[in-house]
Amino acid sequence: MTAPPSLTPVGRPRVGHIQFLNCLPIYWGLVRSGALLDLELTKDTPDNLNQLLIDGGLDIGPISLVEYLRNAEDLVLLPDIAVGSDGPVLSVNLVSQRPLAELDGRPVALGSTSRTSVLLAEMWLHEVHGVAPEYFTCPPDVNAMMLEADAAVVIGDVALRATYEGPRRGLDVHDLGQAWRAWTGLPMVFAVWAARRDFAEANPGIVKDVHNAFVRSRDEALAHVDEVAAQAARWEIFDAVTLAHYFRTLDFSLGDRQVAGIVEFARRAAAIGAVPTTVTPTFATV
Repeated sequence: MTAPPSLTPVGRPRVGHIQFLNCLPIYWGLVRSGALLDLELTKDTPDNLNQLLIDGGLDIGPISLVEYLRNAEDLVLLPDIAVGSDGPVLSVNLVSQRPLAELDGRPVALGSTSRTSVLLAEMWLHEVHGVAPEYFTCPPDVNAMMLEADAAVVIGDVALRATYEGPRRGLDVHDLGQAWRAWTGLPMVFAVWAARRDFAEANPGIVKDVHNAFVRSRDEALAHVDEVAAQAARWEIFDAVTLAHYFRTLDFSLGDRQVAGIVEFARRAAAIGAVPTTVTPTFATV
């Protein structure tokens, strides 16, 4: 009888990689050290990687905070590694053509690549600004979104461009990492790294090795931010100075304050029925 995919003991662990600039520092050191040779790496969008991890198509990988909270029974977190911010994040934005107080009943476009950012925007607009827009989902292209909507939620490279270009086009750019920090006083965690619980229980040594490789990669990249930025600028539209500032702004840690932010987000999301119940994060043994 063939073992389920996530329990297969043969071969390299199947690991996900988000193809956004905000994840580059976590993977940069893996390339530099050659550790990628020990992984079967799948590069894809956040939504697709979420589903692969949930369905057992990946053993370990990044997953949006919301999807982790919805599937926490089947997953364990890797400690001390995440993508978030303790203040501005620069690449998770609500871009608006009108004041936020005027968005009640108005169309707001939701980029189709991040469920956590979408939920954060919805909760923030409702609870802080007292508005309930009419939301619709579409591909994350600010120009196209602004033709159909009064505001839009975008993440990743699209949002980073909006941070710098939006004000020149007369758009208000609201940084949702900063919004959460001002609202709650806590860091915002947008994505975590998790292992399937069954895989982690069957392969604790592999999970430990992958976790250690990620942490070393992250630390190596943050110790050489200018070099990482210079290399990335060769194929991105952003210059090295902009990218270095961006990488230094992001928070790649998962300590006590970040976990408190996760628990607070889970509490607020559970209160409106967006996740099944308030979740207390559980971690892989590493």
